[in-house]
Amino acid sequence: MTPESRPHGTARRTAVLLLALVMATVVAVTQARQAGGWKPVEGKLLSRFARDVAPASPLPEYPRPQLVRSAWLSLNGLWQYAIRPKDADGPGNAYDGTILVPFAPESSLSGVGKPVGPDARLWYRRSFRVPPAWAGRRIWLRFDAVDWEATVMVNGRKVGSHTGGYDPFAFDITDVLATGGNEQELVLSVWDPSDAGPQPRGKQVLKPRSIWYTPTSGIWQTVWLEPLPAQAIERLKLTPDADAGTVTIETRLHSPGDGYALRASARAAGQLVASAEGPASAPLRLTIPRPHLWAPGDPFLYDLTVALVQRGAVVDEASSYVGLRKISVGPGADGTARLLVNGKPLFQFGFLDQGFWPDGLHTPPTDEAMRFDIASTLGFGMNLARKHIKIEPDRWYYWADKLGLLVWQDMPSGRNDTPDARKNFASEWQRLIDARYNHPSIVMWVPFNEGWGQPDADGTRAMAEWTAKYDPTRLVNNTSGWSDAGAGHVSDVHQYPGPSMPALERRRAAVLGEFGGLGLPTRGHTWQDEKNWGYVSFKNPAELQQAYQDRIAQLRLLVARGLSAAVYTQTTDVEIETNGLTTYDREIVKIPQATLAATHRTLYTDLPLVRTLLPASELDGRAWRYTTEEPAASWTAQDFDDGAWQTGTAPFGGGKPEGVPLRTPWTSPRIWLRQAFEWAGGAADGLYFVLAHDEDATIFINGVEAASVPGHSTGYVMVPMSAAGSGTLKQGRNVIAVHCRQTQGAQAIDVGIVRVQ
Repeated sequence: MTPESRPHGTARRTAVLLLALVMATVVAVTQARQAGGWKPVEGKLLSRFARDVAPASPLPEYPRPQLVRSAWLSLNGLWQYAIRPKDADGPGNAYDGTILVPFAPESSLSGVGKPVGPDARLWYRRSFRVPPAWAGRRIWLRFDAVDWEATVMVNGRKVGSHTGGYDPFAFDITDVLATGGNEQELVLSVWDPSDAGPQPRGKQVLKPRSIWYTPTSGIWQTVWLEPLPAQAIERLKLTPDADAGTVTIETRLHSPGDGYALRASARAAGQLVASAEGPASAPLRLTIPRPHLWAPGDPFLYDLTVALVQRGAVVDEASSYVGLRKISVGPGADGTARLLVNGKPLFQFGFLDQGFWPDGLHTPPTDEAMRFDIASTLGFGMNLARKHIKIEPDRWYYWADKLGLLVWQDMPSGRNDTPDARKNFASEWQRLIDARYNHPSIVMWVPFNEGWGQPDADGTRAMAEWTAKYDPTRLVNNTSGWSDAGAGHVSDVHQYPGPSMPALERRRAAVLGEFGGLGLPTRGHTWQDEKNWGYVSFKNPAELQQAYQDRIAQLRLLVARGLSAAVYTQTTDVEIETNGLTTYDREIVKIPQATLAATHRTLYTDLPLVRTLLPASELDGRAWRYTTEEPAASWTAQDFDDGAWQTGTAPFGGGKPEGVPLRTPWTSPRIWLRQAFEWAGGAADGLYFVLAHDEDATIFINGVEAASVPGHSTGYVMVPMSAAGSGTLKQGRNVIAVHCRQTQGAQAIDVGIVRVQ
């Protein structure tokens, strides 16, 4: 259209309005036809995003933001489905109805709302047409995630199978397609044993309860078609080196062969900053001058274009992006290990993010829903999400990359109780890392959680070492909570409600992988009306806010002492768990966002100074006098003669207490400890005990009770010294005496004294 022929003024506006009306009518009619009466299952809690789900085109965004091509076709929408006995040959003469893909049949947004179970098989069917413009290219059918064992047939012929609930897979279906623009038939058969099988499945269970939730079976991420040349880029692997200012690009081709080159360029704000070309069979390195590094608060991304070239002609081309950042562990001012981002210490704090939705279960209702959760976390003044034993769609990590959220990525747990199950776990773990490798937001891999499906210490160390070698650009948490094998880059404990921290180390950073769990059900916004729970429950928002702020104040002391990261449970309520800071439907923030952001700022700036007066025995064992036989009543007195007691190096204990490096065995019900220490004099305010106790502990200073702490800690807590205890301190020699009792399980005791200024 020439400039002279364009409509002007009223005529142009009328034409635009008419076109908009026609397009809206077409879309409405198409949706109505395709919806076929679809609606979310009634009686279920819906998120605020459910109203934006269009049955004609659910989740229509391009699903693979790290390898983008212009030609593709989404197959999301209404399919036929059937649930049949596991060993049945097929659905028979008729399907049961329609299901909205990519939502699982157990979900509300699927329109089905039915369980499947290990004794049944789920069948899907739909037809599609290949666009005529794709003639002459290979047609690839892509599934971004199907849980768990899938067999795919096109036009009655099997094109392939896949096992694994969280990683993408694809098949070249060109040779089984009908010609002449005819309709093609796609049939998918899926079996998912959920928790009746040993495979990775995270928190999915057939009988939801407590911290275990409704399962997701079958298709739960986007299904799509992509036309490719016979020789094409199958995978991009982007490895940034922030120190050198380089990006190493590796490709995997569909048909390995010589004679192909790789051509790549990087742009910032549309301006070319680097380019390179080399053989496609070898890594290609881009050098970026004066690189702008990616970090929370400044998530800078370079745009990439990568082309496969043969004799000067472009055979295949895709766009991507990359963030240069360095994640490492290094010494803090006191010599103990800290988490570093781009070479600088940064306290990492955020949510245990389970990624469940009341309407979509594993599947977020919309792309904006994914963005919302990440933007909300950042708006609360946090910089981290621990993606808890669940994998998200690729676009969730895209938003984390783009908005600047650090991510610890868990592997979904399973039983792993047979050799085949352990082999499958390792295979799925490798494929998960491959699939999410390019996202700069992911800074730590977590293969195991709380001993669930975890091998023995040797097996755990082997997995941590393999992971660190396979991906040296990220840190490895050998296990989050319970069963530390001493491997990886961090030591991680869980404490509810907490907070606490593991022993400080010189090699590994101390992190609190889970704490909190403060519960508050919000009527009208819960999964069910009654029998909701949290680790600790409150009656109203004011009580919750006070308890939350008290725990952040305690956490602040641990950060000042050397804690490198903390993960609060949790982002939102999930089913009957009501310990989220937001309701499950994402409608209500239980503590005002501005209040949370202001509270969390105290964790990053103006931290108090923590000065050690009597070291705990984390790094270097400290000798104590001790006995396991009940002493005389005067045992706490400064002048008590403990010469007949034994001498041992703390920490004392037995079993495998979390976060405490035991040095002297103690397995009896009780222990009594004494130690003399020097006090330089001066103000005796701001004194705290650094304490690991399992279980009840009572501490005396110069014969006066200075603290009594019931229960047990995982790792170390900070307990204020009473005014009565600090009032006994005098310049020169003083005596600390400790009693600890134990009834069951592991046991431990260690004590130090610090002053907080």
